[in-house]
Amino acid sequence: MLDFNLYKKSANYSSVNGHQIAHWSAGKGEAILLIHGFPSAAWDWHFMWPKLKASYRLFTLDLLGYGLSDKPFPHQYSLLEQADIIESLLEKECIQQCHIIAHDYGNSVAQELLRRQYKNKLSFGIKSLCFLNGGLFSEAHRPLLTQKLLKGPLGGIVSKLMTKRKLNKSFTKIFGPDTPPKAEEIDILWQLMNENNGKRVLHDLLSYIDERKRHRDAWVEAMQNVSIPLRFINGVHDPISGQHMLGRYKELIPNADAHALNLGHYPQIEGPEQVLELYQAFLNENRDS
Repeated sequence: MLDFNLYKKSANYSSVNGHQIAHWSAGKGEAILLIHGFPSAAWDWHFMWPKLKASYRLFTLDLLGYGLSDKPFPHQYSLLEQADIIESLLEKECIQQCHIIAHDYGNSVAQELLRRQYKNKLSFGIKSLCFLNGGLFSEAHRPLLTQKLLKGPLGGIVSKLMTKRKLNKSFTKIFGPDTPPKAEEIDILWQLMNENNGKRVLHDLLSYIDERKRHRDAWVEAMQNVSIPLRFINGVHDPISGQHMLGRYKELIPNADAHALNLGHYPQIEGPEQVLELYQAFLNENRDS
């Protein structure tokens, strides 16, 4: 999945609610669902993918509005709709149980899936859930100025004016000081954003900020009361959801399993080996005997 052309060629597509969704699967064994964040795509997992597929059955997707998947416009994008799409795809894949690792926007989708399991309304079983940096608690989320502008009344104009140079500037702010984004990573993320005329939907996707506030209490209740293992791996140099989000997690989640890394908002890209070590240890602790 590292090579962008290979990423595109290896994609499978399924129609869900009238939309074409790009997805990938590999490996055998217990299943792991990987859910990406905003504004990128499943390509974010390319460093971790080869090592995990040696021992697990992996499944990932480009969420609606992201990457190679359809980007309908106009459309009222919703985290709940994304959760519905995942349920449909896992049913098609005959995945009845899985571990989940999620990042950023994907955390919120995973929280909704967890809430459904907590309420006995989920069509598959979540065995464990690992969060990477993201707005797990709306009161601790600190969006960048660019995100605020995109979400505002001039969001459509801001989307059109987005350039690769501006993307690089924003990403450099949220990566760790010792792990800045590489030029080739920005190139690929820029291509993914522009697939299917994707820039025009950026401001619509940011409705997730309001959804997080609306569903916050229900999601936190589920996190505090479910019996499955949870882990939070956090790059503490992230201005959006770094050290302050880690602190909030420890305040709210009983017996919090939380780990700080000297990284920024994209730990799976900035320090994949460190994330893999922590995540594989977490999986081994909770693997079927």
